[in-house]
Amino acid sequence: MSASGLKSRNGMARFVPYAFILPPMIYLMVFMFWPLARQMYMSFTNTRIINPNRGRFIGLGNFERLFEDPAFYLSLKVTLVYTVLTVIIGVTLGLIAALAIDRPFKGRSVVRAILLFGWAVPGVAASLIWLWMFNERSGILNRVAELIGLGRFSWLTSTDYALGSVLAVTVWQVAPFVMLVVLAALQSVPEEVREAAKIDGADPISTFRAVTLPHIRPAVQLAALLVTVWSIRRFDVIYLLTGGGPLGSTSTLVVKLRQTAFEGHELGMASAYGAVGLVLALLVAAIHYVAEQRRMKRMSR
Repeated sequence: MSASGLKSRNGMARFVPYAFILPPMIYLMVFMFWPLARQMYMSFTNTRIINPNRGRFIGLGNFERLFEDPAFYLSLKVTLVYTVLTVIIGVTLGLIAALAIDRPFKGRSVVRAILLFGWAVPGVAASLIWLWMFNERSGILNRVAELIGLGRFSWLTSTDYALGSVLAVTVWQVAPFVMLVVLAALQSVPEEVREAAKIDGADPISTFRAVTLPHIRPAVQLAALLVTVWSIRRFDVIYLLTGGGPLGSTSTLVVKLRQTAFEGHELGMASAYGAVGLVLALLVAAIHYVAEQRRMKRMSR
């Protein structure tokens, strides 16, 4: 091959990585970044659903209304409580489940399939299943409660139980995902290191803290980050189970966004709710990034 031909081939080879990157970048620009930019701009306008193309720029007017509205602070509080509890309970149960099925035992495949059921079922189908279970008259949960003498509970229509009920369904869905992530990380823990710790007299808790946890910590942190972001933006389960009620006790920012846009017909105000949710998600991602960078610096020393 001539020198010019070789040079031409090398020049084309430099563009091969960009050729692979270009399609997903175009997809993200069209279906993610552009709608996101449009939504952020709309949060500074008085756009209404009846005139979506005639919104007038009003600066921070929507955010001023937002921060003066008690309903916003209620939805923000519900979102934070719902997210924090989902992460703590979901990650903890997923970690425990992963550790439990990491070791081989008879019937492990069946147990693993049962534990993954919550993650495999679509959100709408899961919500319908739990709606039947939460039914005050014929639901299985109230039937069991009556059998043991506790009486009936208004799982989804009482401010005392609605958020806890929605939280239970959410944890049932996210814990299997955490289990999968942690279980994959557990496969990277050297078995000989575990055995050496046991020979040295370390008990199971000490072995977990000194050997297992350092290996799986990045996976647990990643799972916690993803669960946090998903909880902030979760809509289907909450809306199908309670619609944000009763009395706003399960009305998260995303549910409030939907109500503002399609019931209040204020797209600009709804976009402001979306902007607050985006800031929360970015803040969580930034905290995770800083923590990961510090961890990497400590490891490199």
